[in-house]
Amino acid sequence: MCNNYRPSSREDLESFYGVTPDRDYPAETWPDYMAPIIRRGERQRECVVANFGMMPKKRIPPGVRAWDSTNARSETVGEKRTFSGAWKALQLCLVPAQHFYEPYYAPGATKSVRHRIWVKDAPTLAIAGLWRGWPDGEASFTMLTVNSDEHPLMRKFHKPGKEKRSVVILPPDQWDDWLTCSNTDEARSFLNLYPADEMDSEPAPK
Repeated sequence: MCNNYRPSSREDLESFYGVTPDRDYPAETWPDYMAPIIRRGERQRECVVANFGMMPKKRIPPGVRAWDSTNARSETVGEKRTFSGAWKALQLCLVPAQHFYEPYYAPGATKSVRHRIWVKDAPTLAIAGLWRGWPDGEASFTMLTVNSDEHPLMRKFHKPGKEKRSVVILPPDQWDDWLTCSNTDEARSFLNLYPADEMDSEPAPK
């Protein structure tokens, strides 16, 4: 799963996605940080700055333990109450990023080292996500993930013995098709692993 990444800059949002964010946002994103997402507008793409995590902590009722909602498993996204409404309503979005981070455990190590992961020869990458709105006009979002046990790059990350997961990176020629899916079966066809030979990584300690 991914809960830390560097969002695309305002300049890249304008140059590569043709959108302008509706407000400023931090240079690095963690759970419950505000970051830009791109969704389908009435006539064209629109960019809003939203909470990273489908259920923001500030909206969880008192006495209810907070849970991580930054990632949604593609296998169960239509069943989990936190995500199913947005999935069935096709509230799909792009999460624009320069790169994202994952923990790497060297053989025999008990502590991880943060690694930066990116798409080669590309200043930005778009992660498939879901968004939801709130009565006060705010929005929140989650990233969709798939199993990556057999992916040459993404299987290297996360704690040994745990299932390997990866966010879904969409190539540019799929951005608008993803945003305009007409049903969940069509949307599910986009939830695939990105080619490992088009990706790279390096240590990026905090």
